[in-house]
Amino acid sequence: SKRLGNAVDPFKALDQYGADSLRWYMLTNAQPWDNLKFDEAGVDEMRRKFFGTLYNTYSFFALYANVDGFDAKAAEVPVENRPEIDRWIISLMNSLIKDVKNCYENYDVTTAGRMIQDFVCDHLSNWYVRLNRKRFWGGEMNEDKLAAYQTLYSALETVALLAAPIAPFYMDRLFSDLNAVSGRHEEESVHFVMMPSYEEKYIDKDLEERMELAQRSSSMVLALRRKVNIKVRQPLAKMIIPVLDPRIEEQFEKIKSLVLGEVNVKEVEFIKDTTGLITKKIKPVFKVLGKKYGKQMKEIAAVFGTLSQEMISAIEAAGIAEQTYTLSLASGDVVLESADYEITSEDMPGWLVSTEGKLTVALDVTITDELKKEGTARELINRIQNLRKECDFEVTDKIEVKIEAREEVADSLQMFREYVCAQTLALSIELVEGLADGKGVEWNEGTINIDLKKIK
Repeated sequence: SKRLGNAVDPFKALDQYGADSLRWYMLTNAQPWDNLKFDEAGVDEMRRKFFGTLYNTYSFFALYANVDGFDAKAAEVPVENRPEIDRWIISLMNSLIKDVKNCYENYDVTTAGRMIQDFVCDHLSNWYVRLNRKRFWGGEMNEDKLAAYQTLYSALETVALLAAPIAPFYMDRLFSDLNAVSGRHEEESVHFVMMPSYEEKYIDKDLEERMELAQRSSSMVLALRRKVNIKVRQPLAKMIIPVLDPRIEEQFEKIKSLVLGEVNVKEVEFIKDTTGLITKKIKPVFKVLGKKYGKQMKEIAAVFGTLSQEMISAIEAAGIAEQTYTLSLASGDVVLESADYEITSEDMPGWLVSTEGKLTVALDVTITDELKKEGTARELINRIQNLRKECDFEVTDKIEVKIEAREEVADSLQMFREYVCAQTLALSIELVEGLADGKGVEWNEGTINIDLKKIK
């Protein structure tokens, strides 16, 4: 049994957050045979992060499926005919089935739950759904949109089946709601259905690796934006990726447009030689090197501080190629492996740099006048879309927009009026001096009034 702290009442958490949230928290935070320091806030976080994310993902699916009249019984679009991002989540889903079933068969419920949680939060919701929203918006039910619905449906159904042993009530409801419209299963409960079987032919590890590169590089660029407080809606001109491993360039080329769209950067450039462009620092990992060269560590640390950029690049290249690099010291040779050191990159004037393992990205943070105007247009779109939601407009409703006159807004609309109209389904946008109607929304450090009118 779990060891519970004396200062908390787990039954209170059971009443407040539900049995499934409590069970998921307890089983995924520690192996059943390990002690668990119970934290009620952790149960609430689990409820929000996992169950809340899964609920929002299903709600997104249900909303647009109902609007479009999605026919869950329609013939399946062949997987090979679906876009790459569909094939990626299907590959990941089949890998998940394979791995989770293996965990269950080995009584490793903790790892199984963590895998399902990562799939839902990191991949299905935060990547697949978010990057595919426009496929569900408007337009007719063509093959591409049908593929998106079928892919998301399969992912949700798979999660319900795999997670049912840990969250029996929640997953039974999710399964029942999905099956009510598809009729794929005769069973009335998820607990009467056999665990899904994985399809080896749909598992594409090369594709999974490529998309992991897209997620990692996007995360690095977004972190650089946060470092200098540049919002994602503000376009930037360029990012640079040094190519020390040819496979990174080969893989990145295939997901380039996806990453650039995700981080809102216009172009990427690959460079072979970073000398003079990116300054790198290297430091020894004392815990690792100390075990091998204990008496030499003082000398090794001193030499690391004197290494040239060329030598650091050579050491980095050797590590990426999974080869060793030999440093000749007065006290004897030191053979370096990739685990023996850490290499970081310094920012350049006008650029921010980040290194993570084999991948380095440099981001141009200079904002030109044109980029600033486009950023303003994207901010306007965001405010208008939020107001549409507050007004309970349907996703297909056409609107007329009036905006309080501001110089930066007028300058932006001169270049991007059609773009803003297309993104918000606005038939017209009018700038009005001293607009009294509408609603004040956050704008820069103050507010701006915007008035929406639905076209009947």
